[in-house]
Amino acid sequence: MTNISTRAVPTRAEEELGFAPLHDTAIPYMYRTRTYYQALGYTTPYLWAHYSDVPFTPLTKPLAQSRIALVTTAAPYQPDKGDQGPGAPYNSAAKFYKVYSLAVDGPLDVRISHVGIDRAHTTATDMNSWFPLEHLKRLADQGRIGEVARRVHGAPTNRSHKTTIRQDCPEILARLREDNADAVILVANCPVCHQTISLTARHLEENGIPTVVMGCAKDIVEHVGVPRFLFSDFPLGNAAGKPHDTASQAATLELALEVLETAPSARTTIQSPQRWSENPDWKLDYSNVERISEEELNKQREDFSRQKNIALEKRVAEGVAVAE
Repeated sequence: MTNISTRAVPTRAEEELGFAPLHDTAIPYMYRTRTYYQALGYTTPYLWAHYSDVPFTPLTKPLAQSRIALVTTAAPYQPDKGDQGPGAPYNSAAKFYKVYSLAVDGPLDVRISHVGIDRAHTTATDMNSWFPLEHLKRLADQGRIGEVARRVHGAPTNRSHKTTIRQDCPEILARLREDNADAVILVANCPVCHQTISLTARHLEENGIPTVVMGCAKDIVEHVGVPRFLFSDFPLGNAAGKPHDTASQAATLELALEVLETAPSARTTIQSPQRWSENPDWKLDYSNVERISEEELNKQREDFSRQKNIALEKRVAEGVAVAE
């Protein structure tokens, strides 16, 4: 039976009533991820983090007087770690497993080749579509926010909930406190990135720092449970706006700030009105086993195993514990 979210052809009745195609909705990333890895031979489904109660910390001052920090799952460019440029295939050698911090006034080059973005419909050619620092600086110059915190912080996309919650989240909190951040924008990329960012947002809110998550995987973020979420219905890797579209990026960041300052309570989700394309068929492709041939699936199975070994070797070389 075809999953309802993957059916591309509307019925005659749906067409007559002017309904959108059934797949023109938020992509079910948890379902897609589960069925994809089962097809690769991993029969035990991944357990996504899930909470009933969600913390919520109100802003204590107007944004025009606030120091805003940025947290990302993008990785600093490592020239010796293979192709990380536009259109690069998945590259686990470029992963990072410890929280990093970079000064915002220095040259920054953070990329997303190390995570599972949508490589069929976006090519990662514009850093501003996943890393809104330049737009945030512009808003500081305009007085929309008080200032940008002195550092941006990188959150490792550990699949281990324990590692993220007990190690990475407290480390990010400590660094944000050192920077005297009043509020934080967190930007996600891959499916696990969305879980990581959501867990980080929860931890910050539990400790008195207001947050807003920018992301494209609605089901994962809402399953975890976060205080404020701006959902952009774009391919993974574009949570900060369309690539090479300054207006889209500016509007996306502004909407995130509006969510940050106006959300009335926890579990506030606002969907951006922007559309990636008038044709929603791009939503059918990501990790959709119904659209992958057996030959291609075998290739992906081999590549996944190879990338997994590369990542394991890197963890060992860096003295990082293997995820549980």
